[in-house]
Amino acid sequence: MGFPIHRPRRLRRNENIRRLVRETYLSIDDLIYPLFIEEGTNIKKEIPSMPGIYRWSLDRINEELEEVAKLDIPAVLLFGIPAHKDEVGSDTWNEEGIIQKAIRHIKENFPQLYVITDVCFCEYTEHGHCGVLHDHDVDNDITLENTKKQVVSHAQAGADMVAPSGMMDGVVKAIREALDGAGFTNIPIMAYSAKYASAYYGPFRDAAESAPAFGDRRTYQMDPANRREALKEVSLDIEEGADIVMVKPALAYLDIISDLKQNFKVPVAAYNVSGEYSMVKAAGKLGWIDENKVMLETLTSIKRAGADIIITYHAKEVAKLLRG
Repeated sequence: MGFPIHRPRRLRRNENIRRLVRETYLSIDDLIYPLFIEEGTNIKKEIPSMPGIYRWSLDRINEELEEVAKLDIPAVLLFGIPAHKDEVGSDTWNEEGIIQKAIRHIKENFPQLYVITDVCFCEYTEHGHCGVLHDHDVDNDITLENTKKQVVSHAQAGADMVAPSGMMDGVVKAIREALDGAGFTNIPIMAYSAKYASAYYGPFRDAAESAPAFGDRRTYQMDPANRREALKEVSLDIEEGADIVMVKPALAYLDIISDLKQNFKVPVAAYNVSGEYSMVKAAGKLGWIDENKVMLETLTSIKRAGADIIITYHAKEVAKLLRG
């Protein structure tokens, strides 16, 4: 029987009843904060296309880490900007590379933070692609061999988790074998399982100096038009040993997040990427939107779609609002 017996507005009359029946809650516990760490000294460089986000040198990174820890954000995701780039991205497995030094610094000074490392090559190669090139395309299997060296070096430095983002076929299996073979059986893998060749990454490429020198990444990242393919990619990654699977970007791919949550029994992460962040910032600066409300609504939609974990540049702002 319909109206007037059923009046859904009864459960919306005031904030207390809305709180009691609310289905989705955003929590600080859901958040991972990305950090850009650059080789050098006295660097705190704001990224023009990402207001409020900086590139930090290790001698100044404590300014950021102290705030992250104070806000009780549980984890950080590290991206490095090295001093040295070459054709294969060899600095990724350098014991004295920027990420390796950053891991050691954070674990020594902020042991309460969970340290996740992005595992890729685009920031470290002269050409800006995610691996070793052959005939102007990334050679999948040679890149896997270098990835093994990279993750073991991260583990030796003290990383708590590794997160391969290059979308190479078989990368999760290669990483699991490498970590286990080196005695790091307890380090989990958060796979960028459904990473799309998206236009939303533009500001990130400014932040990480990772834009490809030629072409694009459509031969290894997913076609934005494909939905079923995400299920295949995730299924393969879980079979190979992924502990957490990820959708990137988040906001334009809420259907994919929902699909993964409904079809798989592993935690689902979503990356609220640079372009999504910068659009909110730009519109907020112009006064076109209420920035804080749109930010919270956006992240709540990602959680509502099924994400257990949200990687977001908004993490500090959200944490401040949630703490009250």
